[in-house]
Amino acid sequence: MHELIQKLSDAVLEMEDELAADLAKEILDAGIDPLEAIETGLTDGMERAGQLYEKEEYFIPELLGSADAMYAALDILKPQVKAESLKEKHRIVIGSIEGDTHDIGKNIVSLLLSSAGFEVRDLGRDVPAQTFCHAAMDFDAEIIAISTLMTSTMEKMGEIPALLQEMQVRERFKVIVGGRPLSAGFAKKIGADGYAATAAGALRLARKLCNVT
Repeated sequence: MHELIQKLSDAVLEMEDELAADLAKEILDAGIDPLEAIETGLTDGMERAGQLYEKEEYFIPELLGSADAMYAALDILKPQVKAESLKEKHRIVIGSIEGDTHDIGKNIVSLLLSSAGFEVRDLGRDVPAQTFCHAAMDFDAEIIAISTLMTSTMEKMGEIPALLQEMQVRERFKVIVGGRPLSAGFAKKIGADGYAATAAGALRLARKLCNVT
């Protein structure tokens, strides 16, 4: 990781919004790809903050402070993401599965996808399978992205491919899943089309499934 991007990650983790903004400007001045700074620096900082939250070393105020720092940098970096912007718009619906009220990881994925040029409809958290399916149809999405951080809600993810099959529209959508307790094996088991362990991995997977280079 480039030294400036590492510093940006640290600024997000340490809730330094002014420093994050200054580093974002330095990154642009240095000719570093802004999307790389978003994908690696901002994502890494927020993921580290999320890990501290899960360990109960960070709490809601710290998490919000990290988010403020992330957005301060994003406001500067995002307008400069042009080379990576998609010529053809690809649409994705995303949400946390029913029963799961966690949304930090999902929000980061949503942010990265939007920054990379995807049209994203974020359904929020605690979203039933039927809502995912109908939203994907209404939005004319190519991908349905589902997240969970709870083992107790994992099996509910399988309802989405099954419901799409029942509705005879399974071939219209790619279903991808992500979250700490999941694996590629689990994704295959429930009939999903892919699994990503990280936010940056989810972006790469979405690009691959949509044939975006």
